[in-house]
Amino acid sequence: MPSTTHAFKEWAVAVNALEAGKTIMLLRKGGIREVGGRFQVQYERVLLYPTYEHQKPYLLKPEYAGRVTPVASGWHPETVRIGSWAEISDVFCVSKASVVDRLLPYHIWNERLASDRFNWKPRQPLYVLLLRVYRLPQPQMVSYSQEYGGCKSWIELLQSISLEGSLPVFDDSQYEQRVEEIRKIIT
Repeated sequence: MPSTTHAFKEWAVAVNALEAGKTIMLLRKGGIREVGGRFQVQYERVLLYPTYEHQKPYLLKPEYAGRVTPVASGWHPETVRIGSWAEISDVFCVSKASVVDRLLPYHIWNERLASDRFNWKPRQPLYVLLLRVYRLPQPQMVSYSQEYGGCKSWIELLQSISLEGSLPVFDDSQYEQRVEEIRKIIT
């Protein structure tokens, strides 16, 4: 199995939920520094890079809100734990608020965040990403680099991380069952 430097930035609480099998879904509109101001999937296989700066407990469901310690703007750890990677198996564009509402049981965010993300840049759809997550056999510690900062979804790590020996959070049938439940809501 190969190694990679491609990483996808997401709130640490969301990365933890993905690794624990609590969700397979992320919601995106795109960061301020996205190419063309729009979200685009750049890679299908990515390391999950946890971020801390923009996590807000009041935007999470109660069972996740207590897992977040707010940090000052611009704060980042000296080293970042990379414990997993994912294959982005599905990307859906959602342009109806009713669909966003029906997806609520499948992600960690509360109604406010889902609504805020949907309504931000109203001419653009909300992207729903489904991720097949794999835990690395041993978490890797990566030194923080300024290149990793900023409001962007995709980064290139300065060191490659091997994916060999990784185990999926869900087996094939478990994962497909979850995907099918979500697909029925969206399509």
